[in-house]
Amino acid sequence: MKKEKTIQTKKEQLEKILSDLKKVGGIINSAVVSRDGLLVASDLTKTVDADTFAAMSAAMEGAAETAVSELKQGELRQIIIDADEGKLITLSAGKKAILVVLARPDINLGLILLELGRASGKLSEVLGR
Repeated sequence: MKKEKTIQTKKEQLEKILSDLKKVGGIINSAVVSRDGLLVASDLTKTVDADTFAAMSAAMEGAAETAVSELKQGELRQIIIDADEGKLITLSAGKKAILVVLARPDINLGLILLELGRASGKLSEVLGR
């Protein structure tokens, strides 16, 4: 008997990548956000306003890109915001989107950055770079 291959939509593929990120441990929320602030896919808890999360993340990314450019420091690779209750990290996911995660404050930053790099590469592929 032949196995049927399951075809996933882009959104399902993106959500799977975000879901796999949670398996690393320490990630509370994650999302793929368009550069203009629209939510593309997410794994957010119900306590987070998804639209605000997406819009503020994109605005933060845009401001940081402008600052890096004005200071002639090349291209922005990531943003890490370290707060009392957690870390907010953004990475580019191609030209069209960014990966945003909220992690516990005690997370192993080296490990999570490695995993986020892998995830952003997969997201770029799904989104068409």
